[in-house]
Amino acid sequence: MKKDIFFQLSQNAAERLAERFGTPLLVLSLEQIEKNYRFLKKHLPRVQLYYAIKANPHQRILELLRDLGSCFDVASDGEIRTLAAMGIDGERLIYANPIKTGGGLQACCDVGVHKMTFDSESEIVKMAQGCPGATVLLRIRIDNSSAHVDLNKKFGVGRERAVELLQAAQAGTSEIPILGTSVTEYGVALGIDDFDGTVGGNISGTSDLAPLDEQADMLHELFPDAKNVGLLYCSAEPNSQYQVDTVKDALEKLGYTCEYYAFSDSNDLSSVVTTAANDSDVIYVPTDNTVASNTEIINNICLPAKVPVIAGEEGICQGCGVATLSISYYDLGKATGEMAVRILKDGEDISTMPIEYAPSFTKEYNPTICKDLGIEIPDDYKAIEE
Repeated sequence: MKKDIFFQLSQNAAERLAERFGTPLLVLSLEQIEKNYRFLKKHLPRVQLYYAIKANPHQRILELLRDLGSCFDVASDGEIRTLAAMGIDGERLIYANPIKTGGGLQACCDVGVHKMTFDSESEIVKMAQGCPGATVLLRIRIDNSSAHVDLNKKFGVGRERAVELLQAAQAGTSEIPILGTSVTEYGVALGIDDFDGTVGGNISGTSDLAPLDEQADMLHELFPDAKNVGLLYCSAEPNSQYQVDTVKDALEKLGYTCEYYAFSDSNDLSSVVTTAANDSDVIYVPTDNTVASNTEIINNICLPAKVPVIAGEEGICQGCGVATLSISYYDLGKATGEMAVRILKDGEDISTMPIEYAPSFTKEYNPTICKDLGIEIPDDYKAIEE
């Protein structure tokens, strides 16, 4: 089968075009653009593609993508009104400028653009006032260091602030649908007593909470002879408190003696970890954003002390743990996107949508730290790639 060939321009052809049109000169291949679009649609059949107009707003490109059924990422009122004049419905647009203008919000209202992204608290009030009833998506910053252009330097909020912004969005509006992703425990994050799995109102989303009783069972499987377990967490994170409380109950039923080791921020982490390592046979750390940002400190203390760490998620385990019961954050983000489709496209009522959890969990281990500590890992554990 002949492989597809990317559009190429010979030296002679380029020179002839330069003579005819002058320089500088940009040559576009609509055929190649269509080929690229169809390639993505074929290999990402469940993904709705959005073309960022800022990449190239040429009229012929926009017309081609319009006719192919593409959606569009817009950043200004001019872009919004240009597409509207081309007969493109506002439902096919998402207003993704991180700093929205009054003119842009007014254009959204005029044209019927109801989807918007945000990654800062200041945008919540603007969207609620300027375009009430819109659906907002919180843009999460992810590891993208291998990309040619790392847009994390420009867009997105870190996981450590996701809950804070979710709470701000809840307080800022009761109408705009809000979907959270990787929020560990919504009841704790939003202050809901007797949380039954459905937030109600205008909030739903996905949780990165792995079964805490199974994490306790994992610790017991690997370290059945241990006596004292240290529970290391940041006291400023309510989700972390919930996790260690739950794991403590499960571990005590298995016969362990558990002790809390809470730190308020990264400044006192080192001293708290040192105390925990001196007093514990094993340390458990939950899915904790401050821990995730400081795994090197923890590993530099626990590894020489020969104290193993059971981690609440893969990223922490990779930095300082021996094993974890982990989820796929890719799958979780995908699940959040599918929830958004059900709201935006199918008209599902967000107030009735329960929080969704990862469909599967994987037993994983850190081969380097396990080797250094001389820990034998059962065959059903998967090694975390270094």
